[in-house]
Amino acid sequence: MSEAIKQSISAEPGIIQMDGVHKWYGEFHVLKDLNLNVQQGERIVLCGPSGSGKSTAIRCLNRLEEHQQGRIVIDGTELTHDLKHIEAVRREVGMVFQHFNLFPHLTVLQNCTLAPMWVRKMPKREAEEVAMHYLERVRIPEQALKYPGQLSGGQQQRVAIARALCMKPKIMLFDEPTSALDPEMVKEVLDTMVSLAEDGMTMLCVTHEMGFARTVANRVIFLDKGEIVEEADPDTFFTNPKNERTQLFLSQILH
Repeated sequence: MSEAIKQSISAEPGIIQMDGVHKWYGEFHVLKDLNLNVQQGERIVLCGPSGSGKSTAIRCLNRLEEHQQGRIVIDGTELTHDLKHIEAVRREVGMVFQHFNLFPHLTVLQNCTLAPMWVRKMPKREAEEVAMHYLERVRIPEQALKYPGQLSGGQQQRVAIARALCMKPKIMLFDEPTSALDPEMVKEVLDTMVSLAEDGMTMLCVTHEMGFARTVANRVIFLDKGEIVEEADPDTFFTNPKNERTQLFLSQILH
């Protein structure tokens, strides 16, 4: 067992804790008794078949989806109906979606400065300096004054990553960030994410990019029908999966 997994199942509470989390959509039981403990700086990849609950699980971590049973604690703050708790968590958790969700009527720079100015009350000049720093970080500073519609899909997704980073989050969530991109644009987004991982950012990523999982993840978690059926370090996960459902999934996507 790898050191990362030993850490995660130790008694030490992580920066992300999911304890016995359940969620229903009406009669549909989408998450079933999810237990996850993520240490600061860990990189977790969630994978599994369509409809397995991967995206729902990470959307629960910043209350975009509401769990009905169990506990979710982010950096010491439990997610409940308390709006102050939700706002506190969202200040520390950045999220990048499958679709870029940029404001089309704002420039790239304005997209990046909006939240720091409104949420963190950052002065405009400072917010613009922070934004330019992160646009350089994702290698598109020259696009700052353009509008999203003038950019390629890969560039827009890198703007979305920069926008999330401008809030200086402790945790980054990625919900299938490359699945809406043309194949030639996938690499530039994955390279940006690899770079973040190398800097020690705590990351949870829902993705079918298994090369990324092999390169970046400390742990790969396989969900099926709302349950965690396997979790392991990447070497073990890809070369010696224990669960039949995991084996079938990997045989379908790797061949």
